[in-house]
Amino acid sequence: MSYAKLFFTSVMMAGTLASVPVYATKGEHPGTPEEELRYKGAPVPMSPESAQEHITPKGPSLTHEEFTRAKRIFFERCAGCHGVLRKGATGKPLTPDITQPKGTEYLKAFIGFGSPAGMPNFGSSGQLSEQDVDLMARYLQHEPPVPPEYGMKEMKESWKLIIPPNKRPKKQMNKYNLDNLFSVTLRDAGQVALIDGDSKKIVKIIDTGYAVHISRMSNSGRYVFVIGRDAKVNLIDLWMKEPGTVAEIKVGMEARSVETSKYKGYEDRYAIAGAYWPPQYTIMDGDTLEPLKIVSTRGMTVDTQEYHPEPRVAAIVASHEHPEFIVNVKETGKILLVNYSDLDNLQVTTIDAARYLHDGGWDSSKRYFMTAANKSNKIAVVDSKTRKLAALVDVGKIPHPGRGANFVDHKYGPVWATSHLGDDTIALIGTDPKGHKKYAWKVVRTLKGQGGGSLFIKTHPKSHYLYVDTPLNPDNKISQTVAVFDLNDLDKPYKVLPIADWAKLGEGPKRIVQPEFNRKGDEVWFSVWSGKKQESAIVVVDDKTLKLKNVIKDKRLITPTGKFNVYNTMYDVY
Repeated sequence: MSYAKLFFTSVMMAGTLASVPVYATKGEHPGTPEEELRYKGAPVPMSPESAQEHITPKGPSLTHEEFTRAKRIFFERCAGCHGVLRKGATGKPLTPDITQPKGTEYLKAFIGFGSPAGMPNFGSSGQLSEQDVDLMARYLQHEPPVPPEYGMKEMKESWKLIIPPNKRPKKQMNKYNLDNLFSVTLRDAGQVALIDGDSKKIVKIIDTGYAVHISRMSNSGRYVFVIGRDAKVNLIDLWMKEPGTVAEIKVGMEARSVETSKYKGYEDRYAIAGAYWPPQYTIMDGDTLEPLKIVSTRGMTVDTQEYHPEPRVAAIVASHEHPEFIVNVKETGKILLVNYSDLDNLQVTTIDAARYLHDGGWDSSKRYFMTAANKSNKIAVVDSKTRKLAALVDVGKIPHPGRGANFVDHKYGPVWATSHLGDDTIALIGTDPKGHKKYAWKVVRTLKGQGGGSLFIKTHPKSHYLYVDTPLNPDNKISQTVAVFDLNDLDKPYKVLPIADWAKLGEGPKRIVQPEFNRKGDEVWFSVWSGKKQESAIVVVDDKTLKLKNVIKDKRLITPTGKFNVYNTMYDVY
């Protein structure tokens, strides 16, 4: 029995706590895999100073200075799991009605040693000092500080129309092959790099919000929409002699998703961005980013039917069947079909799915939206034509597909695949209810990969390989490589490509993340993601031979992560 478990057992037997031992030993978290903790523990990018303080009279004593320090620790280490308002997300609620009856000593033990249910062992791992564990135990018994709301007034103040549409080029003014251009997130630099997929040269470095989460293409292929975790949206015009930002806006204090309208007759008329805080989405003019309508996502959860004040907006995709955006609301487990044909009389269809909704993509027909409810270990399938839930499919632990991967299984027909953060499996789900009805919306195969900690899985219609990354796995041999499955023979063992070794970098974690194909489908690009002050790179692999083709190095490539090929992103090729 681990020291932490033994400690908790003694607590349960005694029924009380006299004192909490000193955290003398570093060690693995007692119950949750490290790859899962790495994923959950991302800091909240909003300023802790912006949140109002509420020192509760019934809570233990805290000075103003202590409250300020505790607030920063919570935003940096805890809010990603428990929510800014501590109402619960992937972590349990931590509001005073729950924490005060537990008491300071119990909370010190819980924070210090963690729990098998998923709470990190902040004290025994050395991440927090004994003094800070005591501070956080007292802080959690006070009302959570509430960040300010962010409405139309604030958005209009942040909105910058740098180059109006009538002043922009009427045709492409550069000679780049835009179909094979890549928008690459430089996470810790607050930038994206536009890289020419033909020459492998950086075209332009563009300042953006912090840690750009995704890049999305306009239907025309002219504009790139990018959104940072700090909720800043940039509209980048690729037709200019030197591509650059022509409009920008902040849609909140924290965000993840942006998309543009694609339905026939509405191409690029509107853009939408979803925020984590405040929990809302904003519909904007597609050419200028002028904010037009803001809609809150606060409401009841699908399972317990309880009110949740902080349901964050996760993935958003544009329907090809109706003039609608499909919006994932994480904490309530609801999928919203937002019809943009009449913004003054907005119609929103609500589909009950499962918690907590995260990322996803289209099946090969682009009719069915396949999206992960990663806390429930399910994939929700939305029929965008009938506008109904088609299925909830049980998969492995914490599915995290990115957009997923579409291909034809020789036995089961068209399938869509997801990998997982919490285990080493890859689930293949049948997606052809007409031609292969008995396999539709079922896991038809489960492949065994290198390990947990996968964030992205990828293939291409012209490839017969399936690539699976594992950047959050604690084993360097796994996080620095990728597994490759042969789609012509899925019974064969996967091959391991030593991507980090091929990059020939110095010290650093060198995590390999997000395979992305080029326009032709004959190259796969991988980010070699090291620290902000360490050398990173992009490795290009020949898809036909699985051999190294290029290594892109440049001192400006600071913490590269997501990569988005213009053509593949525009046409949802994955």
